[in-house]
Amino acid sequence: MIPLKTVKELINKHSILEKDLSSGKIDKKLFAEKSKEYADLNEIISDAKKYISYEKDRSEIQKILDDKDSDIELIKMAETELNDLKLENENNEKKLKLFLLPKDEADKKNAIIEIRAGTGGLEASLFAADLYKMYEKVSHKKKWSVELISISKSEAGGLKEVIASIKGNNIYSTLKYESGVHRVQRVPDTETQGRVHTSAATVAVLPEAEEVDLKINDSDLRIDVFRAGGPGGQSVNTTDSAVRITHIPTGLTVSQQDEKSQHKNKSKGMKILRARLYELERSRIDKERSQDRKSKIGTGDRSERIRTYNFPQGRVTDHRINLTLHKLVEFLEGEAFDEMIESLTLQAQEESLTNLG
Repeated sequence: MIPLKTVKELINKHSILEKDLSSGKIDKKLFAEKSKEYADLNEIISDAKKYISYEKDRSEIQKILDDKDSDIELIKMAETELNDLKLENENNEKKLKLFLLPKDEADKKNAIIEIRAGTGGLEASLFAADLYKMYEKVSHKKKWSVELISISKSEAGGLKEVIASIKGNNIYSTLKYESGVHRVQRVPDTETQGRVHTSAATVAVLPEAEEVDLKINDSDLRIDVFRAGGPGGQSVNTTDSAVRITHIPTGLTVSQQDEKSQHKNKSKGMKILRARLYELERSRIDKERSQDRKSKIGTGDRSERIRTYNFPQGRVTDHRINLTLHKLVEFLEGEAFDEMIESLTLQAQEESLTNLG
């Protein structure tokens, strides 16, 4: 049960913000922040007020039930009303608990997605390309923009590695559950015996960090320039345009050579490095906060097998929540993606509520 004092504080805060915003006296710098806070509270304020009035409403109905002079029809109506009131209160309590859960400040950030071919050779690289196309289709449907940062192709149209930045609304909160090992089971085009092969690709989704989120000292960086080469680099290998950035304290290294400009390569490399350092710090803090808790969902372990895409049976299974969708083609087209994400989000919320309790 949520303390009534806590709920009353939410209602009071909403009232104060309403007065402040309508006064026209708020500093412009604070206006957007307070407007956002007010909008967030607006979503829960009606439920909060009903939660506060529950005991009063319940006791009024109970009086009818306790009155020996009440007729049978009135008692039946009161019993139905009381049951409905209890169900509504339980629902309101759950909504309030979810609202009061600690917010992940990264949820509303843009994201950097990294996809790498894993075990399975050429077939793994083809699967990595399929995953990237899937995320592109999801982004298109949601009107997100995808900016390619780095790409390394394999034979037959596969991808050894691809890194992209995705921008839009609530990107990280939607994609954060995609981090981990994605496994595919299908008959490769090169398989003459019709045997099903298993291969894998790893996906890492990182919140894109702004400079205000993370201070990186120039003295902590070692930047090496070299001549770009290999696929995609042949046209620029006459100058030292490729960049390798090493963050000395952590040993993290990022190499970038897709652009002809050294400046552009450095800019893209810093974007990736900043995201990786930000996620490293977030993971450290999360670990300290929840040493005794093991989340079933998880959001960052790249070694964890999270999903299997089985082509012979036309199904996609998420192993963290034991959910199977017999919609593999639709899923890869981005059609059934939200169904999976909603289930993962609900399960994560249930875990958080259990931990909170």
